[in-house]
Amino acid sequence: MNPFELVTPPKLADALALLSHEESTARPMSGGTALMLMMKSGVFHPTQLISLTQLPELQGIAINGAGELCIGAATTLRDLERSALVQTHAPVVAQAMKKLANVRVRNVACIGGALAHGDPHMDLPPILSCINAEIDIVSAKGSRSIAVIDLFRGYYETQLAEGEIIQTVRIPSMAGRICHYLKCTTRSADDWPAVGICVNVQIHAHVIQDAHIVLGSALEVPTRLREVEECLNGHLASEALSVKAGELGASLVTPMDDALGSSVYKKQLVKIYLTRALQACMVEDLNA
Repeated sequence: MNPFELVTPPKLADALALLSHEESTARPMSGGTALMLMMKSGVFHPTQLISLTQLPELQGIAINGAGELCIGAATTLRDLERSALVQTHAPVVAQAMKKLANVRVRNVACIGGALAHGDPHMDLPPILSCINAEIDIVSAKGSRSIAVIDLFRGYYETQLAEGEIIQTVRIPSMAGRICHYLKCTTRSADDWPAVGICVNVQIHAHVIQDAHIVLGSALEVPTRLREVEECLNGHLASEALSVKAGELGASLVTPMDDALGSSVYKKQLVKIYLTRALQACMVEDLNA
Protein backbone atom coordinates (compact mmCIF):
# COMPACT_ATOMS: atom_id res chain seq x y z
CA MET A 1 0.00 0.00 0.00
CA ASN A 2 1.34 3.43 -0.93
CA PRO A 3 2.06 5.96 1.84
CA PHE A 4 -0.64 8.52 2.58
CA GLU A 5 -1.40 11.40 4.93
CA LEU A 6 -4.28 11.06 7.42
CA VAL A 7 -6.04 14.34 8.19
CA THR A 8 -8.67 14.72 10.92
CA PRO A 9 -10.41 18.08 10.39
CA PRO A 10 -12.30 19.56 13.38
CA LYS A 11 -15.27 20.87 11.39
CA LEU A 12 -17.34 19.73 8.43
CA ALA A 13 -16.51 22.89 6.46
CA ASP A 14 -12.80 22.10 6.80
CA ALA A 15 -13.32 18.56 5.49
CA LEU A 16 -15.38 19.76 2.54
CA ALA A 17 -12.75 22.36 1.66
CA LEU A 18 -10.04 19.68 1.58
CA LEU A 19 -12.19 17.49 -0.67
CA SER A 20 -13.10 20.32 -3.05
CA HIS A 21 -9.68 20.78 -4.66
CA GLU A 22 -9.99 19.73 -8.30
CA GLU A 23 -6.54 18.13 -8.54
CA SER A 24 -6.64 16.53 -5.11
CA THR A 25 -6.26 12.77 -4.69
CA ALA A 26 -7.80 12.97 -1.22
CA ARG A 27 -10.59 10.59 -0.28
CA PRO A 28 -13.07 10.81 2.58
CA MET A 29 -12.94 8.02 5.15
CA SER A 30 -15.33 7.07 7.91
CA GLY A 31 -14.71 3.58 9.32
CA GLY A 32 -12.39 2.64 6.47
CA THR A 33 -13.28 -1.05 6.60
CA ALA A 34 -13.81 -1.24 2.83
CA LEU A 35 -11.51 1.58 1.73
CA MET A 36 -8.45 0.10 3.39
CA LEU A 37 -9.01 -3.26 1.71
CA MET A 38 -9.26 -1.54 -1.68
CA MET A 39 -6.10 0.45 -1.02
CA LYS A 40 -4.21 -2.68 -0.02
CA SER A 41 -5.35 -4.41 -3.22
CA GLY A 42 -4.21 -1.44 -5.34
CA VAL A 43 -7.65 -0.25 -6.46
CA PHE A 44 -7.15 3.21 -4.91
CA HIS A 45 -3.94 5.20 -4.40
CA PRO A 46 -4.97 8.30 -2.42
CA THR A 47 -2.21 10.52 -1.08
CA GLN A 48 -4.48 11.90 1.62
CA LEU A 49 -7.36 10.46 3.66
CA ILE A 50 -9.84 12.87 5.23
CA SER A 51 -11.25 11.27 8.40
CA LEU A 52 -14.92 12.10 8.99
CA THR A 53 -15.38 10.24 12.26
CA GLN A 54 -14.73 13.20 14.60
CA LEU A 55 -16.98 15.73 12.86
CA PRO A 56 -19.83 16.75 15.19
CA GLU A 57 -22.08 17.53 12.19
CA LEU A 58 -21.98 13.82 11.21
CA GLN A 59 -22.75 12.46 14.68
CA GLY A 60 -25.88 11.56 16.59
CA ILE A 61 -29.21 9.79 16.37
CA ALA A 62 -32.37 11.85 16.97
CA ILE A 63 -35.99 12.41 15.92
CA ASN A 64 -36.56 15.66 13.99
CA GLY A 65 -39.66 17.86 13.90
CA ALA A 66 -41.11 15.89 11.00
CA GLY A 67 -40.98 12.66 13.01
CA GLU A 68 -38.06 11.29 11.00
CA LEU A 69 -35.22 9.32 12.56
CA CYS A 70 -32.07 11.27 11.70
CA ILE A 71 -28.78 9.37 11.80
CA GLY A 72 -25.43 11.07 11.37
CA ALA A 73 -23.33 9.51 8.62
CA ALA A 74 -20.44 8.79 11.02
CA THR A 75 -22.67 6.66 13.27
CA THR A 76 -21.21 3.17 13.57
CA LEU A 77 -23.22 0.08 12.75
CA ARG A 78 -22.75 -1.03 16.35
CA ASP A 79 -24.40 2.19 17.54
CA LEU A 80 -27.31 1.50 15.19
CA GLU A 81 -27.65 -1.97 16.67
CA ARG A 82 -27.69 -0.72 20.25
CA SER A 83 -29.65 2.52 19.89
CA ALA A 84 -33.02 2.54 21.69
CA LEU A 85 -34.29 5.12 19.18
CA VAL A 86 -33.42 2.89 16.22
CA GLN A 87 -34.94 -0.14 17.92
CA THR A 88 -38.18 1.77 18.47
CA HIS A 89 -38.41 3.79 15.25
CA ALA A 90 -36.85 1.37 12.73
CA PRO A 91 -36.51 -2.06 14.42
CA VAL A 92 -35.72 -3.76 11.11
CA VAL A 93 -32.44 -1.80 10.99
CA ALA A 94 -31.43 -2.69 14.54
CA GLN A 95 -32.25 -6.36 14.00
CA ALA A 96 -30.31 -6.54 10.73
CA MET A 97 -27.21 -5.08 12.38
CA LYS A 98 -27.02 -8.03 14.79
CA LYS A 99 -26.19 -10.31 11.85
CA LEU A 100 -24.10 -7.95 9.72
CA ALA A 101 -20.49 -9.16 9.45
CA ASN A 102 -19.11 -9.34 13.01
CA VAL A 103 -18.80 -7.12 16.07
CA ARG A 104 -15.28 -5.97 15.15
CA VAL A 105 -16.53 -4.65 11.80
CA ARG A 106 -19.67 -3.11 13.28
CA ASN A 107 -17.61 -1.28 15.90
CA VAL A 108 -15.78 0.59 13.13
CA ALA A 109 -17.92 0.69 9.96
CA CYS A 110 -20.28 3.68 9.61
CA ILE A 111 -23.68 4.03 7.99
CA GLY A 112 -22.51 6.77 5.60
CA GLY A 113 -19.64 4.69 4.29
CA ALA A 114 -21.86 1.63 3.92
CA LEU A 115 -24.00 3.61 1.49
CA ALA A 116 -21.32 5.67 -0.26
CA HIS A 117 -19.23 2.58 -1.00
CA GLY A 118 -21.82 1.36 -3.51
CA ASP A 119 -21.11 -2.34 -2.94
CA PRO A 120 -24.21 -4.33 -3.99
CA HIS A 121 -23.46 -7.11 -1.48
CA MET A 122 -24.60 -5.24 1.60
CA ASP A 123 -27.55 -5.22 3.99
CA LEU A 124 -28.26 -1.53 4.58
CA PRO A 125 -28.92 -0.40 0.96
CA PRO A 126 -31.97 -2.67 0.38
CA ILE A 127 -33.30 -2.10 3.90
CA LEU A 128 -33.05 1.69 3.79
CA SER A 129 -34.40 1.71 0.23
CA CYS A 130 -37.41 -0.37 1.29
CA ILE A 131 -38.31 1.88 4.23
CA ASN A 132 -38.11 5.00 2.06
CA ALA A 133 -35.06 6.52 3.74
CA GLU A 134 -33.44 9.63 2.29
CA ILE A 135 -29.93 11.02 2.59
CA ASP A 136 -28.67 14.58 2.89
CA ILE A 137 -25.55 15.17 0.80
CA VAL A 138 -23.15 18.09 1.31
CA SER A 139 -20.16 19.56 -0.47
CA ALA A 140 -18.31 22.87 -0.54
CA LYS A 141 -20.79 23.93 -3.25
CA GLY A 142 -23.96 23.28 -1.26
CA SER A 143 -26.34 20.51 -0.26
CA ARG A 144 -29.03 18.26 -1.71
CA SER A 145 -31.21 15.33 -0.69
CA ILE A 146 -32.12 12.13 -2.53
CA ALA A 147 -33.86 8.86 -1.76
CA VAL A 148 -31.50 6.04 -0.80
CA ILE A 149 -32.82 3.84 -3.62
CA ASP A 150 -31.83 6.56 -6.13
CA LEU A 151 -28.27 6.76 -4.79
CA PHE A 152 -26.99 3.68 -6.61
CA ARG A 153 -26.10 3.75 -10.31
CA GLY A 154 -24.34 0.42 -10.80
CA TYR A 155 -21.66 -1.89 -9.46
CA TYR A 156 -19.70 0.28 -6.97
CA GLU A 157 -21.20 3.38 -8.59
CA THR A 158 -23.29 6.01 -6.82
CA GLN A 159 -24.74 9.44 -7.54
CA LEU A 160 -22.18 11.10 -5.27
CA ALA A 161 -20.07 13.62 -7.18
CA GLU A 162 -16.46 14.54 -6.44
CA GLY A 163 -16.25 16.42 -3.16
CA GLU A 164 -19.67 15.26 -1.94
CA ILE A 165 -20.25 13.26 1.22
CA ILE A 166 -23.31 11.93 3.01
CA GLN A 167 -24.16 13.97 6.11
CA THR A 168 -27.41 12.45 7.40
CA VAL A 169 -29.67 9.48 6.79
CA ARG A 170 -33.37 10.20 7.43
CA ILE A 171 -35.91 7.43 8.01
CA PRO A 172 -39.63 8.31 7.97
CA SER A 173 -42.00 7.08 10.66
CA MET A 174 -42.68 3.34 10.47
CA ALA A 175 -45.87 3.58 12.58
CA GLY A 176 -48.52 1.15 11.41
CA ARG A 177 -46.12 -0.73 9.16
CA ILE A 178 -44.57 -4.20 9.36
CA CYS A 179 -41.09 -4.72 7.98
CA HIS A 180 -38.80 -7.74 7.78
CA TYR A 181 -35.40 -8.30 6.20
CA LEU A 182 -34.04 -11.76 5.44
CA LYS A 183 -30.75 -12.71 3.82
CA CYS A 184 -28.83 -15.79 2.81
CA THR A 185 -25.08 -16.01 3.37
CA THR A 186 -23.81 -18.99 1.43
CA ARG A 187 -20.34 -19.45 2.93
CA SER A 188 -20.39 -18.31 6.57
CA ALA A 189 -22.78 -16.47 8.86
CA ASP A 190 -20.74 -13.25 8.76
CA ASP A 191 -20.12 -13.31 5.00
CA TRP A 192 -21.63 -11.02 2.39
CA PRO A 193 -25.24 -11.96 1.56
CA ALA A 194 -25.88 -13.73 -1.73
CA VAL A 195 -29.47 -12.48 -1.57
CA GLY A 196 -31.19 -10.00 0.74
CA ILE A 197 -34.92 -9.30 0.68
CA CYS A 198 -36.70 -6.51 2.55
CA VAL A 199 -40.49 -6.39 2.78
CA ASN A 200 -42.32 -3.33 4.17
CA VAL A 201 -46.12 -3.47 4.25
CA GLN A 202 -49.28 -2.24 5.90
CA ILE A 203 -51.82 -4.93 6.80
CA HIS A 204 -55.37 -3.93 7.72
CA ALA A 205 -57.98 -6.59 8.53
CA HIS A 206 -55.41 -9.09 7.20
CA VAL A 207 -55.40 -7.36 3.79
CA ILE A 208 -52.02 -6.22 2.45
CA GLN A 209 -51.70 -2.56 1.48
CA ASP A 210 -48.92 -0.32 0.20
CA ALA A 211 -46.34 -3.10 -0.14
CA HIS A 212 -42.69 -2.18 -0.68
CA ILE A 213 -40.30 -4.97 -1.64
CA VAL A 214 -36.61 -4.42 -2.38
CA LEU A 215 -34.13 -7.05 -3.51
CA GLY A 216 -30.49 -6.59 -2.59
CA SER A 217 -27.18 -8.35 -3.28
CA ALA A 218 -28.43 -10.43 -6.23
CA LEU A 219 -28.36 -7.47 -8.66
CA GLU A 220 -25.99 -4.54 -9.22
CA VAL A 221 -28.24 -2.13 -7.32
CA PRO A 222 -31.09 -2.46 -4.78
CA THR A 223 -34.19 -3.05 -6.88
CA ARG A 224 -37.89 -2.63 -6.10
CA LEU A 225 -40.01 -5.55 -7.27
CA ARG A 226 -43.00 -3.44 -8.29
CA GLU A 227 -44.86 -6.23 -10.07
CA VAL A 228 -44.73 -8.28 -6.88
CA GLU A 229 -46.03 -5.28 -4.91
CA GLU A 230 -48.98 -5.00 -7.28
CA CYS A 231 -49.62 -8.72 -6.89
CA LEU A 232 -49.88 -8.27 -3.11
CA ASN A 233 -51.76 -5.00 -2.70
CA GLY A 234 -55.44 -5.42 -1.89
CA HIS A 235 -55.22 -9.18 -1.32
CA LEU A 236 -55.86 -11.18 1.81
CA ALA A 237 -52.64 -12.29 3.46
CA SER A 238 -52.19 -16.03 3.08
CA GLU A 239 -49.52 -18.66 2.66
CA ALA A 240 -50.64 -19.22 -0.93
CA LEU A 241 -50.23 -15.51 -1.70
CA SER A 242 -46.71 -15.46 -0.24
CA VAL A 243 -45.70 -18.48 -2.35
CA LYS A 244 -47.16 -16.87 -5.46
CA ALA A 245 -45.27 -13.64 -4.75
CA GLY A 246 -42.01 -15.54 -4.23
CA GLU A 247 -42.37 -17.35 -7.54
CA LEU A 248 -43.22 -14.11 -9.33
CA GLY A 249 -40.24 -12.30 -7.80
CA ALA A 250 -37.85 -15.02 -8.92
CA SER A 251 -39.24 -14.93 -12.45
CA LEU A 252 -38.62 -11.18 -12.76
CA VAL A 253 -34.88 -11.08 -12.05
CA THR A 254 -31.64 -12.34 -13.54
CA PRO A 255 -29.17 -12.28 -10.65
CA MET A 256 -25.41 -11.87 -11.01
CA ASP A 257 -23.14 -14.89 -11.19
CA ASP A 258 -20.37 -14.46 -8.63
CA ALA A 259 -18.46 -16.24 -5.87
CA LEU A 260 -21.57 -16.25 -3.69
CA GLY A 261 -23.63 -18.31 -6.12
CA SER A 262 -24.81 -18.80 -9.68
CA SER A 263 -27.68 -16.86 -11.21
CA VAL A 264 -29.87 -19.97 -11.22
CA TYR A 265 -29.13 -20.66 -7.57
CA LYS A 266 -29.87 -17.07 -6.57
CA LYS A 267 -33.21 -17.15 -8.39
CA GLN A 268 -34.17 -20.01 -6.10
CA LEU A 269 -33.00 -18.00 -3.11
CA VAL A 270 -35.14 -15.04 -4.20
CA LYS A 271 -38.21 -17.28 -4.35
CA ILE A 272 -37.55 -18.86 -0.97
CA TYR A 273 -36.52 -15.76 0.97
CA LEU A 274 -39.19 -13.48 -0.47
CA THR A 275 -41.80 -16.07 0.52
CA ARG A 276 -40.34 -16.32 4.03
CA ALA A 277 -40.09 -12.54 4.52
CA LEU A 278 -43.73 -12.11 3.53
CA GLN A 279 -44.80 -14.91 5.83
CA ALA A 280 -42.88 -13.29 8.69
CA CYS A 281 -44.87 -10.08 8.11
CA MET A 282 -48.12 -12.07 8.09
CA VAL A 283 -47.25 -13.84 11.34
CA GLU A 284 -46.46 -10.52 13.00
CA ASP A 285 -49.84 -9.22 11.89
CA LEU A 286 -51.62 -12.26 13.35
CA ASN A 287 -49.76 -11.87 16.64
CA ALA A 288 -50.41 -8.14 16.93
